[in-house]
Amino acid sequence: MHGRTNLTAMRLMDACEHLLCESAALEDLTARRIAVEAHATPSAIAYHFGCQEALVAAVAERVYRRLNAERLSLLRRAVDRRAPEPPDLEEVIAALVGPSIRWSLDPTSSYPVLSHFTAMAKVHREEASYYRRIIDDIEHHRAFIAPLKRVAPWLDEVDIGWRLNCALGIRSQVTRSRSRTEVLTNNRMDLNDPELIIARMVEVIAPMFRRMA
Repeated sequence: MHGRTNLTAMRLMDACEHLLCESAALEDLTARRIAVEAHATPSAIAYHFGCQEALVAAVAERVYRRLNAERLSLLRRAVDRRAPEPPDLEEVIAALVGPSIRWSLDPTSSYPVLSHFTAMAKVHREEASYYRRIIDDIEHHRAFIAPLKRVAPWLDEVDIGWRLNCALGIRSQVTRSRSRTEVLTNNRMDLNDPELIIARMVEVIAPMFRRMA
């Protein structure tokens, strides 16, 4: 019974993720659509997750773990490539911002799940613990502090943490405000080229971690 229960929950999560990726708006997602896709009943959502919002949060958390695993894999590669010397600053920054940029521009990725969850969390984030659990999870970002400290030993952890947060703010503006970026760049940047965007972003962020002349 326990195995079948887990299988049903997994089918519900898979169905929800697939439908979120296809939905233009969160309002398009219904319990009935999820249940039909998962070959389950709408009541199964309440049984396994409590409510539809909790199911969406569970799916977003799963997708976020995949994104962060890619980010940390790139960070480890950057660290290992130059060991025992400090890692290359530009490669570390690219590991931090690159996965989000690539996912946001890849129509086959599950990035829409995170976009929908962010919109949902803005409205309901104070109402349920599962919002806070995902939004407040920053350990994958903290993993970058030690490598950046080796790159920039003249900065303390507060300085690095502040700069790291600013770098993440730059990334978020680019991924969430495409129209603004288009206007501010006079439509002269190819915003469909993830590697170009990552390279330009690294150019902006890297000086924050370099020693002032």
